[in-house]
Amino acid sequence: MTKQLLYVLCTFIFLPFTLSSQVDGDQTGAWYMFFWNKPFNNSNFGLQGDYQFRYWDFGSDQEQLLLRTGLTLENNAKTIKGTLGYGYIRTGAFGESKETTVESRIYQEALIPHRISDRFQLTHRFRFEQRWVENQDFRIRWRYNLFLNIPLNNTRLTKGTWYLAFYNEIFINGQRDIGDGRSVELFDRNRSYAALGYGLFTNHRVQLGLMRQTTDGWAKTQMQLSLHSSL
Repeated sequence: MTKQLLYVLCTFIFLPFTLSSQVDGDQTGAWYMFFWNKPFNNSNFGLQGDYQFRYWDFGSDQEQLLLRTGLTLENNAKTIKGTLGYGYIRTGAFGESKETTVESRIYQEALIPHRISDRFQLTHRFRFEQRWVENQDFRIRWRYNLFLNIPLNNTRLTKGTWYLAFYNEIFINGQRDIGDGRSVELFDRNRSYAALGYGLFTNHRVQLGLMRQTTDGWAKTQMQLSLHSSL
């Protein structure tokens, strides 16, 4: 148990810090997010999605609009959930520029919950993305996210439960050539996150935290406010 806990903590702490003059890394941004899932009655199928409004600052300089929805399939033992989904992403430039880039994305993912104790609830997420980014060649990307939830006054994330939420996610590009002589690094980005959460109702939770995002060119801290609902 001690070795497992040390491994988890080291994963969340490790993060490269690189800076860039193109993005103000000292300015805290904000992401406002809604995550939902809807199991179908008497079926292993369901739907899930997330709608995110991301800003370079706290609400005037839009970084990204992300709309994502997928069809889910869970095994009978509820030990793995697969998703096939689509995402629409509109990305804005940092600062006064109003230029945007539109992306359509198809993704497949697997969620694998893993409880190491009553208090430590891990979830592994593996995601594979096929990306059609405006003015770029077709791209693919792999992502791995390790989530950790720690209930403080309960052993389950139910109504009235305070909890700590952590994650660390790494993004790897599938190819470097994106067209017209341009290229990207194999490492795309890393995100590390820590938050305090509360169970508003049995199937609705809210989280407030900070996420540190590092790319090959810049690093920035984002405040995150999110609502998580099971409909």
